[in-house]
Amino acid sequence: MTQAPQDNDLSARALFDAYAPAQMAQRVEQVGVDKATMAPLRLLTLAVLAGAFIALGASFFLVAMTGHDLGFGPGRLLGGLAFSLGLVLVVVGGAELFTGNALMVMAAVDRKIRLTELLRSWTIVYLGNFAGSVALVLLVAFSGLLEAAFGETAVAIAEGKARLGALEAFLRGVLCNLLVCLAVWLTLAARSVAGKILAIVWPISTFVLLGFEHSVANMYLIPQGMFAGAAVSWGDFGGNLLYVTLGNVVGGAGGVALAYRLAYGPPD
Repeated sequence: MTQAPQDNDLSARALFDAYAPAQMAQRVEQVGVDKATMAPLRLLTLAVLAGAFIALGASFFLVAMTGHDLGFGPGRLLGGLAFSLGLVLVVVGGAELFTGNALMVMAAVDRKIRLTELLRSWTIVYLGNFAGSVALVLLVAFSGLLEAAFGETAVAIAEGKARLGALEAFLRGVLCNLLVCLAVWLTLAARSVAGKILAIVWPISTFVLLGFEHSVANMYLIPQGMFAGAAVSWGDFGGNLLYVTLGNVVGGAGGVALAYRLAYGPPD
């Protein structure tokens, strides 16, 4: 069936007609309230899905990085485009991701949610993301996929992350979630699925290309490399996850949420 010209016009308008930043700030705060008051079981379920979605994007990244002859920069760009799948699934499919939920700080600052509600939501989502990531680790590990070249890439990635010092991991976490939260912020400007995907791809590709650190991605990438034989201990994994998580919170909550709240929130 041929689409009517009027429908085509509406589709084009939805793609290019974005919400203004002040409207986006209001939407972020309302989303924060909805997340903070969500039933715990529903929140946990959506968090597990998000962990699995990011793990699928990370798996796509690992395969894209395996055996290419593009050189360092173009290869990392290809990997970033592949990894973007994870956040596309989270945003378009509907799931709860810890790093993106740093934007809930906007609602907390304006006292639309209590600090206890914020921390409760973050805790449930973080644990759910971890569970979803580990589930994908086990599924891939016992599927035999790690016996191929894919496994060698997983080892190299995990060992590289484990070698990062505390300050390096923290600062790369800060920089990463600046871009992740900007990607989520930009999706709230879009009125169409295509617009949301375009808003996600470039910030996410940038953080992967530059080698920044994402806590939920590392919940998958480091254990997956360990299953493939990486010389990484559980202590190394825990240390990396701690510093990267703290960096993600600072980058998302301080660098994006508070900045936009100051710019577009109430003048008081």
